[in-house]
Amino acid sequence: MAKKVDNQYFFGLDSFGDLATKDNGELTTYAEALRLVVDEAILADTLGVDSIALGEHHREEYAISSPEMVLAGIATKTTNIKLASGVTVLSSDDPVRVFERFATLDGISNGRAQVILGRGSFTESFPLFGYDMQDYELLFEEKIELFHKLLKEKPVTWEGKTRAALDNADVFPKTENGLHTYVGVGGSPNSIVRAAAYGFPVVLAIIGGNPDRFKPYVELYQRAAKEFGNEAHPVGMHSPGYIADTDEQAVEEAFPLFKEAMDKVGKTRGWQPMTKQHFMNEVKFGSMYIGSSETVAKKIARSMSRLGVNRFDLVYGFGPVKASARRHMIELYGKEVIPRVRELLTEDAK
Repeated sequence: MAKKVDNQYFFGLDSFGDLATKDNGELTTYAEALRLVVDEAILADTLGVDSIALGEHHREEYAISSPEMVLAGIATKTTNIKLASGVTVLSSDDPVRVFERFATLDGISNGRAQVILGRGSFTESFPLFGYDMQDYELLFEEKIELFHKLLKEKPVTWEGKTRAALDNADVFPKTENGLHTYVGVGGSPNSIVRAAAYGFPVVLAIIGGNPDRFKPYVELYQRAAKEFGNEAHPVGMHSPGYIADTDEQAVEEAFPLFKEAMDKVGKTRGWQPMTKQHFMNEVKFGSMYIGSSETVAKKIARSMSRLGVNRFDLVYGFGPVKASARRHMIELYGKEVIPRVRELLTEDAK
């Protein structure tokens, strides 16, 4: 069955395996990008970062299309860090195979696997794996229902429209203590209510705008869980950021990187190109955590306190960031930001 989530504060890192920039100005190859993420996770583990979450994408700017494969590599070289997907696109995958893969990861990592299920912020996986976008809602609804049954780790009987029926089917391997399972939500009330109905914890993907606007979603989750008779687990959030030695350096280095990444996505979604004014507004008031360790720590603590969440995951390699800058960012996050956020939240709770 799904494992319960602790109430302690939890701090992680997120990566999609963005192609980083090398010292000579060239982009990494996909293979180099994958190895870089493994090395960064090892560093994060030594620094006491709670988790590394790897997102599933099928786009040219990202190297990670199979998070659990990379996480398995990380598992063999780390000791304590939790190993999460961020997210697994359940709609275009098979729930049985997803459970089997993460149960396997959980076994080889000594119980450190976390699967974060989602519908995906991009849709490339649907035509790639032969799914009709007209079935977007139905696919996730049926597959999360089946995955919920599989988490009980008992024979399953299930029937739906999107995959073959199961008749008293048993799935292996079994886990030793259950599989940590979350649902990643981008701001859909229906997704919040669905997660509450199944008793899953929620991680909010807040990638722009004032984070305070997500407070009603946290409250909705708590109310819905109570109405369904389920536990209202602590809620988490993830957002992009860039940490450097000074605020000025962080802004100067981050703007062209964030603009390149956001404009590339924006071409397919009809967004206007990012301006410096828009960027600075996000830095000051939105959900981009950019600046020195102290500045970023204060902003994270403020958002967590106002929203009432206990987990924060930083998307640390947003765009073609220099590999050396990514490593330094992880060091600052682990050594300075996380301890300072814990300190601020403890003071706020008094």
